[in-house]
Amino acid sequence: MKHISLLIPEGETSLSNIEATFKMFSKVNEALEQAGKQPLFKVQLVGLSMETTLTNGLFSIKPGLLFKDVEKTDLVVIPAVHGDLKKVIAANEVFIPWIIKQYKNGAEIVSLCIGAFILASTGLLRGKSCTTHWLMAVEFRAMFPDVNLQPYKIITDEGGIYTSGGAYSSLNLILYLVEKFAGREMALLSSKIFEIDIDRNSQSPFIIFKGQKDHEDDVIKKAQAFIEKNYPGRITVDDLASMLAMSRRHLERRFKHATSNTVIEYLQRVRVEAAKINLESMRENVNEVMYKTGYTDPKAFRTIFKKITGLSPVEYRSKYNKELKLQ
Repeated sequence: MKHISLLIPEGETSLSNIEATFKMFSKVNEALEQAGKQPLFKVQLVGLSMETTLTNGLFSIKPGLLFKDVEKTDLVVIPAVHGDLKKVIAANEVFIPWIIKQYKNGAEIVSLCIGAFILASTGLLRGKSCTTHWLMAVEFRAMFPDVNLQPYKIITDEGGIYTSGGAYSSLNLILYLVEKFAGREMALLSSKIFEIDIDRNSQSPFIIFKGQKDHEDDVIKKAQAFIEKNYPGRITVDDLASMLAMSRRHLERRFKHATSNTVIEYLQRVRVEAAKINLESMRENVNEVMYKTGYTDPKAFRTIFKKITGLSPVEYRSKYNKELKLQ
């Protein structure tokens, strides 16, 4: 039987992460027992104290064990904890050596959503891939530059460490673990019971592109503002460099350093974000949106849109256009 330690950190812990994780593994046990088989999981809530209060005392969680009483476990699950992340890490720093010890003793480690901040503070993610909620990507990179953050992913799995993307994508990671430990058939059953899309693997459709202006280069901010204002028209790197009185090579290097995108990548992301907004709220067809956002080649538009969002323009419009859904 696999022992799962579901941590209860101090702070505004995500009740949905805790409840869903506990329930999904417990439902697998129930299904196995109904089939005349032995349960696979023993899930225990493990805390720093025997009671943690949330939302100014409105809720409380009572772990069954203190972390110091758990000598060995097979899987450690770290839920999201909201608020000032530096304060969250400080409030839970006592967990850190215990998590490291469990990993060295063979346990696998799971972080859900922004629980990745607690996991990263252990140093176990150094040089490894991970994901977290896309809204926290800038702050995560600033705090943990030695981690290979992949904010577009729903799930990462590397070296016995698993992470999930934002909010309810944690359900996809738990489902992934159910499949890994209990098999595909049980994962499919769980996906039906909990109504989870078992094949969802990207946060890309949900990401709102906000322009990557968290830098101090005012000249590059001027270039970004020009792109965002004039994206429907023809913009070339050479024209932009000339406007800013610098060489193309210098502009490319400086732009990439400031935004983590090339000029062309940035232009593509601005155009796709505009296309997303139009596809979500307008009655225009895909070709009309394509021309409106600066594209003339349908194939190129489809390719770039899908690369950034994970969906084709038609799929995106069908899924997120509110007016279409009301018809």
